[in-house]
Amino acid sequence: MSISVTRTFHKQNETNKGFTQQRVHDYLYDPVYTVSGEMDHARASFKAHASVDRVRKVPEYGSMFSHLPHHPRYVLRLDTTDPVPAFIDRRWRGYTEQRREAVQQLARNSFSGVMNPLKNAVNILGTPLFSITLSPFLPPLRANPYSTVEGGSEQLPTPFQRTMGVQTDYRDSEAQTDPYTPEYVVRPGTARPELLTLATLTWGRGLPAGLAEVEMIERTRVKRAWEATLPPMDDLSQLDKRKRMMDEMERKEWAFREDEIQKLQEARLALLMGLLRQREEVQQEATVDRLDLKYSQHQRDEKSKLSKIRNDYIISMRKLTAKRKNVEGKLKRRDIIKDYSNYSSQTYAPLSRIGLFPDRHSQRNMVKSRYLDTYEGLLELEAGLPVSVTEPCIKAPVPKVSKGFVKRSARREMELMKTHQALKEEKTRVEQKKTLRFLFKTEKSVPRPQTPVVDEPPEGDEERELAVIYLQKLLRGRSIQNQMFEGKEKRLELIQELRTTHALQREEQELQRADTQLTLALQRQREQHTHKASLVEGYQAAVAGAELVDMLDFLSKELIRLQEERRIHAFTLLAERDRRLREAEESGRRQMEERRRREEDEIFKQVMRVHQETVDLYLEDIILGTLDQTADQQARQEIRRVAEEVNNIAYAMEETYDTHTHTPWFPLRKICQTARELLCQHLKWQRKASFISS
Repeated sequence: MSISVTRTFHKQNETNKGFTQQRVHDYLYDPVYTVSGEMDHARASFKAHASVDRVRKVPEYGSMFSHLPHHPRYVLRLDTTDPVPAFIDRRWRGYTEQRREAVQQLARNSFSGVMNPLKNAVNILGTPLFSITLSPFLPPLRANPYSTVEGGSEQLPTPFQRTMGVQTDYRDSEAQTDPYTPEYVVRPGTARPELLTLATLTWGRGLPAGLAEVEMIERTRVKRAWEATLPPMDDLSQLDKRKRMMDEMERKEWAFREDEIQKLQEARLALLMGLLRQREEVQQEATVDRLDLKYSQHQRDEKSKLSKIRNDYIISMRKLTAKRKNVEGKLKRRDIIKDYSNYSSQTYAPLSRIGLFPDRHSQRNMVKSRYLDTYEGLLELEAGLPVSVTEPCIKAPVPKVSKGFVKRSARREMELMKTHQALKEEKTRVEQKKTLRFLFKTEKSVPRPQTPVVDEPPEGDEERELAVIYLQKLLRGRSIQNQMFEGKEKRLELIQELRTTHALQREEQELQRADTQLTLALQRQREQHTHKASLVEGYQAAVAGAELVDMLDFLSKELIRLQEERRIHAFTLLAERDRRLREAEESGRRQMEERRRREEDEIFKQVMRVHQETVDLYLEDIILGTLDQTADQQARQEIRRVAEEVNNIAYAMEETYDTHTHTPWFPLRKICQTARELLCQHLKWQRKASFISS
């Protein structure tokens, strides 16, 4: 049993096709459109009220030409006019349907005269209808018209509302399914019918049956008949016969399989050949198209070049013609009167190369009619015209008598005539010669060069040239005759063959047939000889080619080896040269580094020596200063001590002087001597300190 599956394919750019899946007010107008409840109805109403179709762009006067986002040019507002008329009911239709169903139920109850007429009703499938009824008062939406009531022939009343099929916008593309295949059950105890052997075939896979399926059915029938003729398995005396029959059938099946494989291979080979042939045809077509394109492009280039050359030639010829018209190079003013009086001038008929096309699109005003294009049409047209057209009557014009008023055109014409007459008299008037007040020399113009003249050819050259031309004609004619003769000799066999076809006598035809057979035999012998010679030459060429190939291969390999050896030798020489250059550069760099290192060491030593001497001098100054300060302090202390001792001695001597008044000069002399010794000792210490400090 087949199964139908419906799929929905969403195409790209589906929103750009000018239609939608539903309209805005389908929930009000479309009787098929159904919503699930009152909330969905309110939601659909709000969407319709705020749809894009009701949005209007209201321009702002102050910022009408603004492009700024904070000063927009317009404001989006909803249109106040409601597209739905006032008499359309906007309420949910579910309440109305419920009331209608209730009224229908009451009408049924009153018509039948019973409270529940479906109490004993049974569906055709065997299910009681009351088991699927929602309530005792509301029947199902779809009443079954085939239901019957037991115990009587009464039928159910026809419902007031019936659900019909509706064509949707999206048609189901797979509504037409495969042909229906009913289920089958084989009755036990009966033989299986032959038709059930084809149960494996389905629609599109074997059905409808073709030649291959018919052959398969015939082979199956033959095989079943052969299986019926096999000896039974329990008969031991016929086991060999059964085995032979089975081996023979197996060989036949293998042969059939081989034939099928061969046919399949041939079909595939034919398909492959067809594809290759199709590819070659496509490639050939592409090549032809490409060649045609190249040829057309070359033709266009050639035409454009030729047209350019012709245009350049025409322009140059026009320039030369214009120069020859004014050889002296004098400037001429434009004569407007002459231009307007000459109807062939550029004023009336300008040249198209200047850029003016007065007769552009003139073919629109052309009248194409058979009355004007053919002689018979002209005769017919002339016959249909009145006599006044074909025989005109000319009346002499009557001069107009002016009554004192002159028109503006007549006045203008009179003024132009007077002006023209005055200009003409001015041109024809001869001026009287006056005596020259100041004489001056008139320079003569440069005389023009003489016109070159071509020398006449000497006598006899023209006759000689004519004779040469005549001789050339004779030679060309003779060469053409020779070519025709050579062509006739080359196609002599074809000419004779054509002559033989027109031979009428039988003997001549037999002779021609014999000659033809002889010619064919000679041609076959020559072809065989040529074929043998070509084979021999081919073998010789193959042997010589093989030898040449080996020799050339060896020579090419030797040449490559020699080239590689030379290249490697050159690489080694270059590497050796680079190594020597690097060694020389490295030795020079090393010597420079050593010299720089020695210089830096010497500089470091000198700097360190200067620093050491500076430190030594600094320490020596510190030591000498310290020694001076120490010696000075010690000398001062010593002097103070000596002074104290001297003072003590002096005080003692004064005391003794008071006691020994008879010897006053002895202590004073001793004091002076002691003071001298102390002074000498002090000077000696001071001298030592100054020597040490220096």
